[in-house]
Amino acid sequence: MISPRHILSFAVAAACAFAAAGAHAQAFPSKPIRWVVGYPPGGTTDILARIMANKLSQSLGQQVIVDNRAGAGNNIGTDMVAKAAPDGYTMLLVNPANAINVTLYKNLPFDFTHDIVGVAGIVRVPNVMEVTNSFPAKTIPEFITYAKANPGKVVLASSGSGTSVHLSGELFKMMAGVDLLHVPYKGAGPALIDLIAGQTHVMFDNMPSSIEHIRGGKLRALGVTTTRRSAQLPDVPAVGEFVKGYEASAWFGMGAPKGTPVEIINRLNKEMNTALADPGTKAELAKLGGDSIAGTPAEFDAVNRMEIEKWSKVVKASGAKVE
Repeated sequence: MISPRHILSFAVAAACAFAAAGAHAQAFPSKPIRWVVGYPPGGTTDILARIMANKLSQSLGQQVIVDNRAGAGNNIGTDMVAKAAPDGYTMLLVNPANAINVTLYKNLPFDFTHDIVGVAGIVRVPNVMEVTNSFPAKTIPEFITYAKANPGKVVLASSGSGTSVHLSGELFKMMAGVDLLHVPYKGAGPALIDLIAGQTHVMFDNMPSSIEHIRGGKLRALGVTTTRRSAQLPDVPAVGEFVKGYEASAWFGMGAPKGTPVEIINRLNKEMNTALADPGTKAELAKLGGDSIAGTPAEFDAVNRMEIEKWSKVVKASGAKVE
């Protein structure tokens, strides 16, 4: 039989632990937070991270620093966060490559589904099929006709092997029956430079990093990859209008190393959702063609699981391989 003294001791210990957890959450953050982005500056992951980092820095009272760690198709940055101390001071900008790489790579030094936990979603955006201005095709049907007449000669640029930019192109190749030569870059920024210069021919880029180039006439948009047209590019058709059943989009959010205290995850989730509800943030994301995916940590984990399943089928069906 448990004595009253033991019950009292247990109650006191539990109360102390609860108070300590509350104090820990209140004290967080007490120093700058590093938000790791697995790509160089200029791409969608970087653009979105900087928008949200500015908002979080204001609400948290500590600077959220975007740390670009490009390389190995987003895996260098992810590995860094997976091995970081689970204290809330090293976070990951989760992006489509994290879900795609689960199937695309066979021997990763981390397990994304086990080592990274969801904190909050940020946004879902269409990709946009765009060509360099000198490319002869002005429409998707013209592009398909030209590509079929020139197999292996049309150069498909991407922000790296395994990105949604890459796999959106692979899905198009498979469904349209065309042979494009894939050339991966270390991020959307470098890939866009060569596409604008005419060194490559086509790209299925995330809309935020390309939309101003399209609006400025530096690139020509042929289609958006969502099932419906985008309000930001209303005159650009959906690829699915010509390639039946085609659909692809990119999603982004924040992840943390496994073991990060739940009170810290909940604090960051709260601040992220508050920022996403702000009219100014909504306007910034809408201008980039994105729809926010605010929600709970569990809901963002569910998004990641759903996307892993979806893109594993594309990787296997297309025969996509790491180059």
